[in-house]
Amino acid sequence: MRRRRLLCALLLVTAAGMGTAAAPPPAAAAPAATPLDQVIPAPAAVRPGGDPYTLGDRTAIRVPGGGAEARQVAGYLAGLLRPATGFALPVTTRSGSDGIVLRLGGRDTAKLGAEGYRLESGPRAVTVRAARPAGLFHGVQTLRQLLPPAVERRTEQPGAWRIAGGTVTDTPRYGYRAAMLDVSRHFFGVQQVKRYIDQLALYKINTLHLHLSDDQGWRIAIDSWPKLTSHGGSTQVGGGRGGFYTKADYREIVRYAASRYLTVVPEIDMPGHTNAALSSYAALNCDGKAPPLYTGTDVGFSSLCVPKQETYDFVDDVVRELAAMTPGRYLHIGGDEAHSTSHDDYVAFMDKVQPIVARYGKTAVGWHQLAGAHPAKGAVAQYWGYDATSAAERKEVTDAAAQGTRLILSPADRSYLDMKYDKNTPLGLAWAGYVSVQRSYDWDPDSYLPGVPKGGVLGVEAPLWTETLSAPAHLEYMAFPRLPGIAELGWSPASSHDWARYRTRLAAQGPRWDALGIGYYRSPEVPWPAQS
Repeated sequence: MRRRRLLCALLLVTAAGMGTAAAPPPAAAAPAATPLDQVIPAPAAVRPGGDPYTLGDRTAIRVPGGGAEARQVAGYLAGLLRPATGFALPVTTRSGSDGIVLRLGGRDTAKLGAEGYRLESGPRAVTVRAARPAGLFHGVQTLRQLLPPAVERRTEQPGAWRIAGGTVTDTPRYGYRAAMLDVSRHFFGVQQVKRYIDQLALYKINTLHLHLSDDQGWRIAIDSWPKLTSHGGSTQVGGGRGGFYTKADYREIVRYAASRYLTVVPEIDMPGHTNAALSSYAALNCDGKAPPLYTGTDVGFSSLCVPKQETYDFVDDVVRELAAMTPGRYLHIGGDEAHSTSHDDYVAFMDKVQPIVARYGKTAVGWHQLAGAHPAKGAVAQYWGYDATSAAERKEVTDAAAQGTRLILSPADRSYLDMKYDKNTPLGLAWAGYVSVQRSYDWDPDSYLPGVPKGGVLGVEAPLWTETLSAPAHLEYMAFPRLPGIAELGWSPASSHDWARYRTRLAAQGPRWDALGIGYYRSPEVPWPAQS
C-alpha cells in the first residue's frame, strides 16, 4: 500500500509538472489608448476620465435622426475603419446607447458653431455631437486619430481598437484654414488632387486654393477661350506635356472637396503671371503679338494689356465661367509680382476686375499687393511677405486691414511648403530662407503683423508651389511634416501653442503616415519613433 501511494504521488507530481510546462505565457497587455489631447490640431478643451471604448465585431455606427449628410459622414467613417478592423460596422438610423453615435443637434450644440464638435467616450459608446455636418466630420477626424495608426491600413490588422475615455469639446480659432496647390508650374491630375484633399481633411483644413494659371500653364477649360488649354495648357516647367482640367474634372474636384468639407477657391493670376494666356491669344498683348510658351521659372516678365478692352472681355468670360462652377464665395485674382505692369496700370486693372468678380456673385481675394491698389469692400488680401519684406509694403497691408480688408496669412518664410527645410533638402527653393518644422509652427497669426486690428485675420494658408515638384511623392515630402503645424495654427487656441509638446504629438503621427503611404521628411527636430 505504501509503495502504491508513493507511485501515485510521483505520478501526480509529474502530471503537475507537465501541466505547468504546457501553460501558455500570460497575454501581453494591450497598448494604452491614445490620450485625448494627443491629436493634431490640439483640441480646445479636453476632460479625460473613465474607461475607454473598444470597437468590436458587434459595433454599429448609429445616426439617430438619419439626416442625409450625417449618414454620409457615417458612411465615410465606416469606409475608413472597416478594412483594418475587419468589422462590419453597419450604419443604422436606429437609436441606441452603444457603439459609435454621430448626432446632429441637441444638448448645447449651438455654441459649437458651424465646425465645432463634442466627442464623449466611455465603455459603452463613443458619441460625436455637432450643430452642423462639418462639425461631425471634424469630430470623426479626431476619433480617427485616437485609434491606433494601423487603422489607416487597407488590410486587416490585429486590434485592440480603443478610444480613451473622457470628453473633447472643440471649436476652431479661425474660420479660414487653407492649403494651396500650384498645378500650373507642374500639372497634377484629379486623382492626386483628391489624395491631397484627403490628407488636408485629416487635419481639419477646410479650404483648397487651386492656383490654376501662370506663365507656364493654363489648367482650367474655358469654353469661350478654348486655346487657353489646347495651347496654353500644353506644357509646364522643364517642357513636359502639361495638362488641364475639363469642366467635368473641375466639378469632380469641387464635389470631392465638399464631401470632405473643404471649399475650393480657384485662382486666375493676373495681370502678371499670364504668359500662358498671352501665348494663346495675341489680342491680349499690347503689340498684338503672341509670345512663345514658357517653361522656365523666372517671374515678373508678363502682363495683360491693361488699356485694351479685349482684356476685360477676356476677364469677364473667364470669371463668369469659373464662378458658375464654383459654389464657394471666394475667387482669387492673383495680383502678385506684376513687375511689368506700371503702378497706375495695376491700380486701374484691379479697379476694373474686382467689380467683375462681384458681378458674378463672388468675393475677390488677391495676393497682398492688392492692398497697394483700392481693395473693394469685402475683398480679402493674402499676405505672403517674409522677414525681408519692406516696412512700407507691410504698412500698405496693415493700413488696408485697418480700413476693413481682411487678411489671409501665408508668410513665405513660415508657411510656404515649397521652401527647403535646410541646405541639404533635395527639393524646393530657398529665396525666403530655410523653413524648418519648428519655424513653420512657431509664430502667432494674431500678432504676426503688428497694427492689424482684432478680427482682421480671416485665417491662415499653407501654399505649395511646384517649380521643383513634379511628382506626387514630391508634394508629400514637402508638405509633411509642416502642413499639420499650419493646420494647428488655424484651428487650435493660442494658449495651446507649445513647440516642445507639439513635436511629441507630431512624432506620433509618423506611424500613421507610414500606414497611409505618405512619404514624409523625417526631420531631426522631431523625436520620431523607430520605424518597424
